[in-house]
Amino acid sequence: MPTKIGMVSLGCPKNQVDAEMLMFRLREAGYELSQDPALAEVVIINTCGFIESAKQEAIEETMEYITLKKEGRIKKIILTGCLAERYRTEIREEMPEVDAVVGIGSNKDIVSIVGEVLHDKKCCRFGEKCDLPLDGGRILSTLPFYAYLKIAEGCDNRCSYCAIPDIRGKFRSRPMESLLAEAEDLAAKGVKELVVVAQDPTRYGQDLYGEYKLAELLQKLAKIDGFRWIRVLYAYPERITEELIDVIASEPKIVKYLDLPIQHCNPDVLRAMRRPGNRESLEKLIAHLQERIPGITLRTTLIAGFPGETKEQFEELCEFVKAVRFDRLGCFAYSQEEGTPAAEMEGQLDDETKADRARIVTEMQMNIMAEKNEAAVGREILCVVEGYDRWGECFFGRSEADAPDIDGKVFFTAENKLAIGQFVKVKVEETMDLDLMGVVTDEHPE
Repeated sequence: MPTKIGMVSLGCPKNQVDAEMLMFRLREAGYELSQDPALAEVVIINTCGFIESAKQEAIEETMEYITLKKEGRIKKIILTGCLAERYRTEIREEMPEVDAVVGIGSNKDIVSIVGEVLHDKKCCRFGEKCDLPLDGGRILSTLPFYAYLKIAEGCDNRCSYCAIPDIRGKFRSRPMESLLAEAEDLAAKGVKELVVVAQDPTRYGQDLYGEYKLAELLQKLAKIDGFRWIRVLYAYPERITEELIDVIASEPKIVKYLDLPIQHCNPDVLRAMRRPGNRESLEKLIAHLQERIPGITLRTTLIAGFPGETKEQFEELCEFVKAVRFDRLGCFAYSQEEGTPAAEMEGQLDDETKADRARIVTEMQMNIMAEKNEAAVGREILCVVEGYDRWGECFFGRSEADAPDIDGKVFFTAENKLAIGQFVKVKVEETMDLDLMGVVTDEHPE
């Protein structure tokens, strides 16, 4: 009987793609993949280590499997991903029950690493970050109708609060030919929604071709038969070109949705964050996007309680949120990450102040979203079916305005049984918390 391997992947879609590539290598080597990691002999935990909350989740998850190992229910534990890369020494010292700690540059060696731990050898491997494979076979772990396409790895932005460049290394684009070949393969396997991801997608191509190539890549992806939606996550404001706007506006397959990670609007706070721009430039860009791409859904991420953020600067951020009225918004309390410039800055705020400020922005945004949802009542929207809610006795899915695992859901009833991945037209009849509810009006829309 082949050894059973269980995979637990935490954090962002980019990390999920890495986990899918690890699973492919293991299956090709003859290992059996267990749907339930708790029933496997070897458990690989592909960790996130971006901010404090993500680190705590990874630690708690690992401790659960350490308990299972002590009970004799699993045999070996391997840690991969960002936490393993970032805290290689600490993990070995504080979690001796972990059998292998693997940096991202050694993902390609996962088969031999599993072999070593099965022979009761402790293993710690940390290859060069640039050795992380950018392409290769994958076993998709998403619902079958959508998949992520990771177009680059690493980040060169060096924002003062962020540890990602130190964890993941320099920005590296994948060759366009490789991306298009993988996209063709995904479409042939039935993927209808392609989600383009990277730490900084808008920088795509600069290192390989000397210029931004995201717009050209999207144009070529849109020519592939099979895709109905192509979605881009994370568009840095300073690299949104007119060419990119033209492509998003004119290409029907590209959903009118952008996530702008702006973090703040006050120029002094942004300067301390090593981010460009100010409130005026951001509002000008947002107005331009809304004019050029009618109906676009705009999402953003904000940080509250950055070192030195004054009460007046926070109030400006609140006024900005009220004025812009983003469709989607996530606000996080600043996380003091060791090794980053911001962690050493003067003016660190206490945890209670940071949490209160994040809560204020979040509650403000919830009210804005509730108003926007009420305005959607009576409209028809295109949705993709993701499943059936037995408790609510209705189907659920997402609209073009909702990215997978990030945004909300749409719940709807239908006369007939619907298939996962089926696209339907839904008439919105009411709202529920921050989700929409409606009824299917067309089960096979063009």
